[in-house]
Amino acid sequence: MKKWRGEGPCWRVSEFNLSQEQMKNLDLLQQSYFREAQLLRLELFTKNLELRELLIHPTVRAETIRGKTLEIIEIQSKQEEKAIEYLIKVRNLLNPEQLKAWCPEQEFPRFRQMMPGMGPMGPMSPK
Repeated sequence: MKKWRGEGPCWRVSEFNLSQEQMKNLDLLQQSYFREAQLLRLELFTKNLELRELLIHPTVRAETIRGKTLEIIEIQSKQEEKAIEYLIKVRNLLNPEQLKAWCPEQEFPRFRQMMPGMGPMGPMSPK
């Protein structure tokens, strides 16, 4: 796997030979992140169900539907913020050598799609 910047190979943090201290801290970060992310996913799922009900109810006003959509967008934004905060914390665990070989876009499939030039199959070649 090449970095999206076209430099040498890069890895997920779990593929590094981490020290015991790094492993312990990474495990704590992952547990915390996944717990928070799970709550947001549940909230998003609930809001999407609510939106569905609003959409199929004939007397619901368009403003109500738009309001529910804004709630969904806000939760999605929170999910992205949590992912970035997690990556920043992981970044702080790594030494300079590890940072050079780390591909943060490999940590989350969704984050990979947010990275400039990244497609579902990896870096996109220029046309």
